[in-house]
Amino acid sequence: MSASHKPLSLAEFKKRRKPPRNVNKEFSEKLSRIDRFAVWITNRVGTMGFFLVIFAWTVLWLGWNLLAPKPLQFDPPMGFVLWLFISNLIQILLMPLIMVGQNIQGRHSEARAENDLEVNVRAEEEIEVILHHLEYQNNILIAMTQKLGCSVEDTGKKG
Repeated sequence: MSASHKPLSLAEFKKRRKPPRNVNKEFSEKLSRIDRFAVWITNRVGTMGFFLVIFAWTVLWLGWNLLAPKPLQFDPPMGFVLWLFISNLIQILLMPLIMVGQNIQGRHSEARAENDLEVNVRAEEEIEVILHHLEYQNNILIAMTQKLGCSVEDTGKKG
C-alpha cells in the first residue's frame, strides 16, 4: 500500500457498519404463546425441583397406599392402577411437549450461532481496517525517515 492511499476513516467505517442485533430479543418476539408455553414447560420439567416433586408425590402415594389402614387406602397396593395411570398420563403429555420445547431451543441456539458468526466476520473486517491504518502509518513513518535522510534501522537505536 502506498503512503498516498488513505484507508477508511473511522466515520466512513461506522457508516458502513450494521448495528449489532439482539438475537435473543428477536427470537423471543417471534415465538407464539404456545411456543413460549412449550419452552416454559421444558425449562421447568428439566429441573431438580420437578424431579423432587414427582419423587415426593410417588413416595407419598405409594407409602400411603401401602402403610395406611385398609379403609383409607384408595389405590390397591401392588396394583397401583391409579398411580400408574396418572404417571403414564404425565409422561404421555410431557414427552411431545418437551420435544417441541427442545426444538424451539435448538432453533434459538442456531440463531445465536449465526449471530456469533456475523459478529466474528465483522470483527475480522474491523481488524483488517486497523491493519490498513497501521500499514498506512508505517508507510508515512518510512517516508518521513527517508526524507530526513535516516535509515529505518537507525531510528530504533538510541543515540
